[in-house]
Amino acid sequence: MADPASYRPKTGEIPTDPGVYRFRDEHGRVVYVGKAKNLRSRLTSYFANPATLLPKTYAMVHTAASVQWTIVGSELEALQLEYTWIKEFAPRYNLAFRDDKTYPYLAVTMGEEFPRVQVMRGERRKGTRYFGPYTAGAIRETVDTLLRVFPVRTCSPSTFKRAQQSGRPCLLGYIDKCAAPCVGRVSPEEHRQLAEEFCAFMGGEAKRFITTLEKQMAAAVAELDYERAARLRDDVIALRKVFERNAVVLAEDTSADIFAVHQDELEAAVQVFNVRAGRIRGQRGWVVEKVEDIEPPELIERLLQQVYGDERDDDDRIPRQILVPELPANVEELAEWLSELRGARVEIKVPQRGDKAALMDTVASNAEQSMKLHKSRRAGDLTQRSLALRELQDALDLPMPLLRIECYDISHVQGTNVVASMVVVEDGLPKKSEYRRFSINGDAARDDTASMYSVITRRFKNYLQEQQDRAEALAGPVEFEIVPTAEPAPRSKFAYPPNLVVVDGGPPQVSAASRALADLGIVDVAVVGLAKRLEEVWLPEDEFPVILPRTSQGLYLLQRIRDEAHRFAISFHRQKRGKSMTASLLDSVPGLGESKRKALLKHFGSVKKLRAAEVPEITAVKGIGPVLGQAVYDALQSAESEPAVNMTTGEILES
Repeated sequence: MADPASYRPKTGEIPTDPGVYRFRDEHGRVVYVGKAKNLRSRLTSYFANPATLLPKTYAMVHTAASVQWTIVGSELEALQLEYTWIKEFAPRYNLAFRDDKTYPYLAVTMGEEFPRVQVMRGERRKGTRYFGPYTAGAIRETVDTLLRVFPVRTCSPSTFKRAQQSGRPCLLGYIDKCAAPCVGRVSPEEHRQLAEEFCAFMGGEAKRFITTLEKQMAAAVAELDYERAARLRDDVIALRKVFERNAVVLAEDTSADIFAVHQDELEAAVQVFNVRAGRIRGQRGWVVEKVEDIEPPELIERLLQQVYGDERDDDDRIPRQILVPELPANVEELAEWLSELRGARVEIKVPQRGDKAALMDTVASNAEQSMKLHKSRRAGDLTQRSLALRELQDALDLPMPLLRIECYDISHVQGTNVVASMVVVEDGLPKKSEYRRFSINGDAARDDTASMYSVITRRFKNYLQEQQDRAEALAGPVEFEIVPTAEPAPRSKFAYPPNLVVVDGGPPQVSAASRALADLGIVDVAVVGLAKRLEEVWLPEDEFPVILPRTSQGLYLLQRIRDEAHRFAISFHRQKRGKSMTASLLDSVPGLGESKRKALLKHFGSVKKLRAAEVPEITAVKGIGPVLGQAVYDALQSAESEPAVNMTTGEILES
């Protein structure tokens, strides 16, 4: 750990202007981003008596090795620049409002030719409308009910394509819960209209649809068409069931998000109720660790930055009103920023009395309960992860804590399409944003040891080159900069080096990895191998393996990392194998030369899209006629029916 005194700037050198600051570690990685009205006042607080710092602040200033700052012209610019850098660098010690559980959303993929209704979790996608979050059971019940009135497609792409090719819809098409655009029962335009009506209903226009159906029902009764009237009556009942599931809590013209916070010295729990058209449409929660001893107003400011800052294709993302327990200090600048994102005025208020204040109390109770639940779960999780890392460190006799572990695996079929994977674990948890994949060619692909040597060399040679480039770029003492706007720095291809490298294999693979590091002059990274047969842990140049107990949490951690690396390598291998197979199939098509193959791939953009194309789409490419287009289509379709292959032995598996 670095001593903060070694990089503490002189007080007189720090400006008193507003600005944004960055703490970097010894590898140049940004570990914390913050902003301040007065940079001097804020930065000097980090170099106070260590005994007065919060544990996470203490860890941050001792992890960092330098601090830089950027002066801006106003608090609004500071707000925008801070958010930009947090999003770009994903600093380890910044507040990260992660869901306390993965909430499911009701999603409609309006960006597709035939929109699809489905349940989605995780990151939002462009061109998709989201409603919720809800419980999984509530979503499925809602979808099942609404499909009666709005029979929008819900099937997967493969099911949809199979129905198109066979000319027969799936079960939902036969029971009238899908309009079956796959077989042409409705046109793409008619199906999109159904999807738009589905979204309009979920977006708060339920009364309009219910009123319309009631009028149609009355007209059917007047015409003595009782069968149609009965169907319409059932549709009205279905829509009312969904509409009345969410109780009215505020006036029907209310569009607001209501936030509440419950915190202690180290953590904070946040809950939000999303109210649309006076009804609670969704609820979310986050729990964060605090780096600084910040008050609720500043916590609310950072919360609103992260919740609303992402650019998403969601018209209902930012409501007209945002109700918070306390106003941020720069509430006017924050409201102005959110208004620009929404394209209309946004109001940030503290409810004082009435129904909104009562609902705020309910949200606050949820935040308090969320904190209690988080602490009980986290205690068990932290204990297991800490135990695993400590056991592994002791068993391998390593001097440094295992903050970062990287695992490598090689995958191929009988020496062809050789690939490798690198997966990353930090603090015992996978960090998927830093996973990497490698293609291996030439002499490096002759066997697993040569492949392992090549991959380790490439990974750490890249790291050393990045360190050299960064050192040259930072040559000369530059303490701060003054810019009207700031461009985010390019993200490194590889992050800082690991404390431990794990390879999938025994002594040969371990020796190859160790030799690669030694040839690069890297001596502070430990290497071990995990052999599959007896789950033995091999160290470089040791005659006998380390045998960890079968109940060891450290062994379990190594197994999970190894299995994840194997999964990641296999997925890349299959993708590469599919591409090479398609290329070889195209080579075998009579009359399809090199220029036409390139034209096909350029037109469709990917092999996957070319595989999914029909003959008329293929013949739309310049130089591809009907006969050649049919030959290309037949060749690609024949590849889909080939037998599966065992990725380890190369044997053909029975279907």
